[in-house]
Amino acid sequence: MKTLRSYVAGRWHAADSRFAELVNPSTEEPVARTSSHGIDFAAVLEHARTTGGAALRSLTFGQRGALLKEMSRALRDHRDELFEISRLNSGTTATDASFDIDGGGGALAWYAGLSRTLGDRAVLAEGDVVPIAKDGSFQAGHVLVSRPGAAVLINAFNFPAWGFAEKAACALLAGVPVIVKPATATAMLAERCVEIIIDAGVLPEGALQMVCGSTGDLLDRLAAHDVLAFTGSAATARSLRDNPALGITNTRFNVEADSLNAAVLAPHVSDATLDLFLRDVVREITQKAGQKCTAVRRIFVPRDRLDALQDALVTRLRDVVIGNPAAEGVTMGPLATRAQLDDALAGLHQLDATAKRVLGSGRRVDGRGSPEGKGFFLEPTLFRADDPRAAGPVHEREVFGPVSTLMPYDGSAADAAQLTGLGGGMLVTSVYGDDADWLRDFVLRGAAFAGRLYIGSSDAASAAPGSGAVYPQTQHGGPGRAGGGAELGGLIGLRLYLQRVTIQAAPTVLAATTGG
Repeated sequence: MKTLRSYVAGRWHAADSRFAELVNPSTEEPVARTSSHGIDFAAVLEHARTTGGAALRSLTFGQRGALLKEMSRALRDHRDELFEISRLNSGTTATDASFDIDGGGGALAWYAGLSRTLGDRAVLAEGDVVPIAKDGSFQAGHVLVSRPGAAVLINAFNFPAWGFAEKAACALLAGVPVIVKPATATAMLAERCVEIIIDAGVLPEGALQMVCGSTGDLLDRLAAHDVLAFTGSAATARSLRDNPALGITNTRFNVEADSLNAAVLAPHVSDATLDLFLRDVVREITQKAGQKCTAVRRIFVPRDRLDALQDALVTRLRDVVIGNPAAEGVTMGPLATRAQLDDALAGLHQLDATAKRVLGSGRRVDGRGSPEGKGFFLEPTLFRADDPRAAGPVHEREVFGPVSTLMPYDGSAADAAQLTGLGGGMLVTSVYGDDADWLRDFVLRGAAFAGRLYIGSSDAASAAPGSGAVYPQTQHGGPGRAGGGAELGGLIGLRLYLQRVTIQAAPTVLAATTGG
């Protein structure tokens, strides 16, 4: 069994005790173990802030972007190996592994491309220069400069490659060294990704470190110029926010948490739009076994089409083949851990209280190609709630698996928007329609409940990637329950790691100091 290591303070650290075990979720066989016991977290932060930070800040945006390009190339060169690790430790199909691994490499490559537009400078001017003196002899401008701290990147279990890569791309391009903390249960893939990058020698020393296992007292040591970027459950986010050290220092903290994403079908849609809706919703329920922050958890359709759309969704979901991704024909793998399965089953019990289960047993099932009684398998599960406003848990409990609830609305954009808002804030709302006036009304009433609004129509049916696709050129994050944070989105993602500063000076001095 493989022992995962941490990469800290310029060396690989292998613990000798306090191990956590990682398993193959399709068979429950142990595949690795890991521990961070013995790491000096004060030294980890110092190494990042001084050695790594100084090296990165000495480079221009263009030079940092070249590093990202080499990171992406190194991961691409090991793509097949990484796919196998993903299957082994996360239970992913090839398609799901690509979503994670190719998505991570793609984010690095995209930000490498963005760096070329930022050029050979290390300071970004933001907005217009404004006069302070009436005669223009004294002016002010805003600039963005690298923060002289470290970025701790805490990532969720469901995207061990993309999760660290999309955060690291923004931080490193901004000139801030990173300390990657993957979720322990699926850390095998993240550890190998970091090992590949370190072995390739593409980054200056101290720019990238990784902790496999507990963070110890690392977060207690964060200071004012550091950044904490977290992806995970709302409960864990709350516990981190309660950390007194973070409050005292006002450490910058970005959260991406739970999200009860909604899909809305407008009335009177074309056949092409209806097919896009069904195709997207089924994919977003089942991709990565529903273990995505962007998965569709609530489905709203016009009341007069509720029965027909229930039948259509059930028919398509019944075609999903559950099992070990190593077995032929499997289209959906297991949940990642026993804890995730137990949590999902508890969530199903809560939804049973106010919604009718129209597909799914509500129990663990066996999967094709896995030993009987083994594997964390949960079949696609569809609920129906005829009174959405009385379905409290549906709008409050995210079941992190292949689970969604179908609900009616009265056909108006106003009612649909109000119902989506019951989710308390989302990463993405997807809306499917062809009536521009109806869609415009929905945007005005419902867009603010989500960080991203995905609109599917007959015009987009051949090119629409699905609401679950997250791109580096657009913002990822959402209000309320979703955490209130913002990642990616081009320069939006960089701003988390940059400090905005007002510079007031004579025009010639202002131009000289803000030009790079």
